Amino acid sequence: MPELAYVNGTITPIEEARVPIDDRGYQFGDAVYEYIASYTGRLFAIEEHLDRLENSLRALAYPPIPREEVRDAIMSIFQKAGIEQAGIYLQISRGVAPRNHAYSRQLQPQIIITVRQLPEIPQAHVTQGIHAITVPDIRWGRCDIKTVQLLPNTLAKQQAIEAGAQDAIFISPDGIVREATSANLFIRSGDHLLTHPLTPNILPGITRAVLIGICQELGIDVREQFFDRDALLAADEVFLTGTVTEVLSVCRVDDRVIADGQPGARAKKLRGMFEARAGKHP
Repeated sequence: MPELAYVNGTITPIEEARVPIDDRGYQFGDAVYEYIASYTGRLFAIEEHLDRLENSLRALAYPPIPREEVRDAIMSIFQKAGIEQAGIYLQISRGVAPRNHAYSRQLQPQIIITVRQLPEIPQAHVTQGIHAITVPDIRWGRCDIKTVQLLPNTLAKQQAIEAGAQDAIFISPDGIVREATSANLFIRSGDHLLTHPLTPNILPGITRAVLIGICQELGIDVREQFFDRDALLAADEVFLTGTVTEVLSVCRVDDRVIADGQPGARAKKLRGMFEARAGKHP
């Protein structure tokens, strides 16, 4: 099936899509985005993604964009692409104008969408877990807004890859564990799970919220509280959650093996529950 792009209402093959050189998303990182997964031909948690998108648009004082317009654009390109397990990238920039830090309130937001095959998590990462490194958190102060300003994330991810790891975990200046480069983070300590509270310092992850809901249904104690690197390294389990990540165990952090070095039973169970909730398998 074709991989397609949508640019302000026009759908083309991705390689033929063009955006203006003066788009503020390109020149200033003045854009927000969402990434939505589909499983067996069904978009997962689309309304939750649209809720977060609207929060991001409001936080940056973008002009109102009708929710139905965005949903219809997503559905039109998704249906035309016909990719059952797809990754839908949606980006909305403030608009197009000659380069200037200040902007006109009259700018027309630009809507760009791409549909590609959803990346598969390597099976070895699922069965054996991954290795992550810790890095100082140098991101801006509003990580709760899902903007395209991801340079610190990409640099941290590249640092991890070059160190032979698969991801990086951000640590605040005062030693608090925050999240990974594109995923939220949980640890298991005894019978309960810990994850960073929702503050401007982390993204309010959709998968994070789904997983907390599953835990509540199962009677698993989840505590949204701060914890430090020592607690991370001493955890019985560490795992990441995200749209592409789903639920993925971290079995080594820096040079420290987590517990017995294998994906834990809690993460395995939650991954299975998430896959069922998302309808990943027919």
